[in-house]
Amino acid sequence: MAPSLERPPLQADERTALLGWLDLQRQILRWKCEGLSEEDAHRSVIPTSPAMTMAGLISHMRWVEHMWLDVLFLGGDETQNPSFDETDDDANWRTDGLTLEQLLVDYEAQCARSNAIVAAASLDDVGRHSGYRSGKANLRWMLIHLVEETGRHAGHADIVRELLDGAKGYY
Repeated sequence: MAPSLERPPLQADERTALLGWLDLQRQILRWKCEGLSEEDAHRSVIPTSPAMTMAGLISHMRWVEHMWLDVLFLGGDETQNPSFDETDDDANWRTDGLTLEQLLVDYEAQCARSNAIVAAASLDDVGRHSGYRSGKANLRWMLIHLVEETGRHAGHADIVRELLDGAKGYY
């Protein structure tokens, strides 16, 4: 089950290091989904967190990337992102009948969009969404947060996968 995953170079510049660590955590999330049946991808294994399925994790991370880079950094429309639904705390975890394959395609597309946004900006550029305190952070801060959140959820995916079928492993 272990793919070829590598950390960024030890002597990388700041941008390369930040994006390298983020991409590694993204790859780990995708890796943890490999070989899962559709049933298992949507099966909850944590009774107190029923939305935390492998499919739900991928959905959540797609919307996290969108929230931080499209909405908070670029100042985009928050109404397109379920993370801003104040009536449902788990809205961005809901998969609404989407297959794991489609969720992974959507996540991959969002990661590519995120990478394009980052490539076109300076790490010192400040977010444009004035409606949220976090929208005033610079891109560097937002990328560090994305590394942290993606890594945290990659750890959740590791646990969920082990509970689903016993598969475990670090790269």
